[in-house]
Amino acid sequence: MNFSKALAVITGGASGLGRAVAERLVAAGGKAAILDLQEATGNIVSKEIGASFFKCDVAVESQVIAAIDAARRALGGINLLVNCAGVVGAGKLVGKDGPMNGDYFEKVVRVNLIGTFLCDKTAAAIMQGNAPNHEGERGVIIHTASVAAFEGQIGQVAYAATKAGIVGMTLPIARELAKSGIRCVAIAPGIFMTPMIASLPQEVQDSLGKQVPFPPRLGKPKEFAQMVQSIVEIPTLNGETIRLDGAIRMQPR
Repeated sequence: MNFSKALAVITGGASGLGRAVAERLVAAGGKAAILDLQEATGNIVSKEIGASFFKCDVAVESQVIAAIDAARRALGGINLLVNCAGVVGAGKLVGKDGPMNGDYFEKVVRVNLIGTFLCDKTAAAIMQGNAPNHEGERGVIIHTASVAAFEGQIGQVAYAATKAGIVGMTLPIARELAKSGIRCVAIAPGIFMTPMIASLPQEVQDSLGKQVPFPPRLGKPKEFAQMVQSIVEIPTLNGETIRLDGAIRMQPR
């Protein structure tokens, strides 16, 4: 699929990795619709980069359906979905204040995992109606997993569970949608310079960067966006989870 002709819905697009994807896509000539809970920020970012913005809580099915339908009308169609919305969900199974609250674990699952599923199925239903290109392709769905799916650290029980779930559903979705010419691929980022990391002291940022074998620094959102473009443009990338992590393997803590 031609990246410059993509009509993309990008969840969590008001900041971090999602914003970088939206910026790269619009700069290449594509059209982007940002879905995010951060209404004020979303409106500002959409105007800055030339995208559309729709407030949406990806954990609420009715909001996902309404927002993606509105995006479809604004863009004139949808052939790319990039799922970047999510929460960190830090917390121990049994912490100093006692066992983790089940409602907290459920919230992380609902946003990260169920939210991705809700966006997938809503966008896929629209993509199935697209005219196929010369290779029969109608659309691409991209998931944001994490290296925590494979090496979850202490305090990441909820987060790692959701990211492992995202990895786990990537291949079945790719297999199911193959008959419709829709691909599904996941990216598993390592430690990237996101707003959360940027809020940490510089010495902490430097320490995190030095844990990466090469290059020994934090990942750049624009590199994540570059990977999104590569996935879109390489048709044989399908059903796979791609680690984008500088060869880091996370330690227990």
